[in-house]
Amino acid sequence: MSKWLQDWPLFADSPELAEQLFLAFKAKVTASDAIFLDTPEVNPSAVALAEKYQMTKSFETARMYTGSFPDLPLERTFGVASFEIG
Repeated sequence: MSKWLQDWPLFADSPELAEQLFLAFKAKVTASDAIFLDTPEVNPSAVALAEKYQMTKSFETARMYTGSFPDLPLERTFGVASFEIG
């Protein structure tokens, strides 16, 4: 069975807090469950968190905008809720 953090966005003020939230989610699933975390590659702390728990890249996406790039708190974004809503 797979567990996707897609409906559970992972936003945190620090990498340490992000890890605590990730581990709280991880504690709710069984060891045989696969966990998917959609991390923004522009946040090295998010990528490091995924790598720390032996997560591997399965695919990539690109977020594209018309007009100017919005001012997003990417340093606080460790996992997006969905690709449709961010």
